[in-house]
Amino acid sequence: MTYCLGIKVKSGFVGISDTRITSGTQTTTAKKLFTVNRSKHSFFIMTSGLRSVRDKALTYFKEIIEESDETFNKLYKAVNAFAEQVRRAADEDKAHLKEAGLSFNLHAIVGGQLQDDDEHKIYLLYPEGNWIEVSEGSPFVIIGNNGYGKTILDRAINYDSSMKFALKAGFLSFDATRISANDVDYPIDVIYYLKNSFHIVEKRYKKEELQDLSQLWSEMISSSIRNMPEDWVDKLFSDAEEKKAFYEGKITQSSLRNEVQDHT
Repeated sequence: MTYCLGIKVKSGFVGISDTRITSGTQTTTAKKLFTVNRSKHSFFIMTSGLRSVRDKALTYFKEIIEESDETFNKLYKAVNAFAEQVRRAADEDKAHLKEAGLSFNLHAIVGGQLQDDDEHKIYLLYPEGNWIEVSEGSPFVIIGNNGYGKTILDRAINYDSSMKFALKAGFLSFDATRISANDVDYPIDVIYYLKNSFHIVEKRYKKEELQDLSQLWSEMISSSIRNMPEDWVDKLFSDAEEKKAFYEGKITQSSLRNEVQDHT
């Protein structure tokens, strides 16, 4: 599986991609992030799905970049060009994959800013080659294993969040996924981009570099739970204790009834 995340905020965007590749019982590490940094021309691609499909579509796209990159003056044009290569790979491999019991399931996050874009943008590309743009109302997108870390982002992230805040929330989203899913793990590739800078910064982090943050977050969660108001819990436990005392013959039906009425 995969965990890839892109968050777009007013001042730029951040992204996180894990590197674990699982094949049967074997696990390896491979990069799922591709970046381009040129004058007035920066974008990234993160992918989730079959590695062979990803490698083929991206190889085809890199050839397009080498031959005609200058013709892409807006990011959506680069997204369309990558989508064409995804469809090309699908035409070549989908039937053969189906015969082997596999599905063509390549998803991608594409983000960046080209010279004629009015701002930075992030797109979610589907296996069919169609796409949607990440909006201010829903400023992040996850591909791969999104069942564990999405809630943190839903609660915390909005378009006005700072990039530092977005990156911290994104890390916690990845960490929640890593803890609950055995097919997502370190190292992680992290990117950030400042609006109108036309340069994506990329850095890889190993587990030992960030494990203290994970431990701190676990302790903060436990502390917050302990400090939550408990009156509603106390009433629940009190009712349970009273009913236990009744069944043990320690109080009468009348006393139990009065006790219940006192709590209503």
